[in-house]
Amino acid sequence: MKTFYPFSQQRRDFLKIGSLSFLGLNLAQHLKLLATTPSRGQSVEKAQSCILLFLEGGPSQIDTWDPKPHSQFKAIRTKVDGIQISDLFPRIARNMDKLAIVRSMHTEENNHPQGTHYVMTGHSPNPALSFPSLGSIISKELGSRRNIPPYIMVPQHHQTDFFSYMDAYSSAFLGSEYDPLILPDPSQEEFTIPDLALPDSLTATDIEDRKSFLKIVDHRFRQKEKHAEFNKMDRFSEQALAMLLSPAVKQAFDLSQEPDQIRDAYGRSRVGQSALLARRLVEAGCRFVTASGYTHNSWDTHKDNDQVLRDKLAPVLDQTLSVLLEDLEQRGLLESTIILAMGEFGRTPHLNANNGRDHYPDCWSLLLGGGGIRGGTVVGASDDQGAQVANRMVTMGDLFATIYKAMGIDWTKDYINPGGRPLYIANSINDVMGHPLQELI
Repeated sequence: MKTFYPFSQQRRDFLKIGSLSFLGLNLAQHLKLLATTPSRGQSVEKAQSCILLFLEGGPSQIDTWDPKPHSQFKAIRTKVDGIQISDLFPRIARNMDKLAIVRSMHTEENNHPQGTHYVMTGHSPNPALSFPSLGSIISKELGSRRNIPPYIMVPQHHQTDFFSYMDAYSSAFLGSEYDPLILPDPSQEEFTIPDLALPDSLTATDIEDRKSFLKIVDHRFRQKEKHAEFNKMDRFSEQALAMLLSPAVKQAFDLSQEPDQIRDAYGRSRVGQSALLARRLVEAGCRFVTASGYTHNSWDTHKDNDQVLRDKLAPVLDQTLSVLLEDLEQRGLLESTIILAMGEFGRTPHLNANNGRDHYPDCWSLLLGGGGIRGGTVVGASDDQGAQVANRMVTMGDLFATIYKAMGIDWTKDYINPGGRPLYIANSINDVMGHPLQELI
């Protein structure tokens, strides 16, 4: 026997998009975000969005962006005089004018879950308090554009440890409306976003008919109980329907709109297709996309570091990041889109007994570009071994402050946590406020 559900339940079902996310973002919360977060006036020079290419596991600094003589890989010249990177990345070398290297990152967690939490929030995990992620803070401060959720993660982070990685990406006490919308793996042939389409049994005409019926019921009720919230509810409902029925929103998530030539250029891997979808999403209006296409701890090269980098990891990153930069530039989006490529820490300068490198937060490197960030620049330096910061220590608070400033966000701001204490949105070591990297912005 076929089961029929009340319209109210059907309405809730097709308006929800939280089934895509462990964190429960849905259209109602997303639209409430639009109402409660005013858009900041931004000049055309300011970044409008950010793409994080997350290198899960933590890449070796001396084998990538801070080459040293004791690495098996040679240092090669780049497009920028005086800047060298590993010969594993010839295409990125040709795009070095678009990127800055920070070679003096210093963080405080050396295990993957805790390290991920640290680089995403600027805080070590604390059982008594959760901390909002960078993407959540940007979502809160800038709000949404063009009906696109402001914070998206693609694809879902693998959950293979006792610690929930998703805590690192959450909005914590800011509210679930600032959590990421989590998408499936876009490299799969069956990749779709079904929750952004109406059920087959429900058409736009059906919705209009049912809206008319609801108006009659609401009218009688509101004659007895008038409240300002009804006006907001009406607006949220209209916006939710507009989002579901908008071809532009649906197309933003539809990779089939891309020519095969572009999809091949990015690479048909999880990494490549995640980056391509990230480009489509920021082009459509998303504020922050975490492209976590590398599988769980891919860069965690405890064994056979050199072989894994050469044969598996570096070629994919060299291709994907280079194409992403070039594609954004050709579309006129690079100046408004920050690109951040990093892991949760670096790796030991010395090889272990398995010819691998172990976890190392003391000194590591990352790439940053676009969005008004000054490319062709190196910030900080490590010592001869790539083991310690030799010049210009940079913390996550400094990195966050740089990104906030580029996006027109007040980087000195703090939030009051549930315990009544202030937390800097650009939190640095020992809970002091980070500062923007003046060399970059």
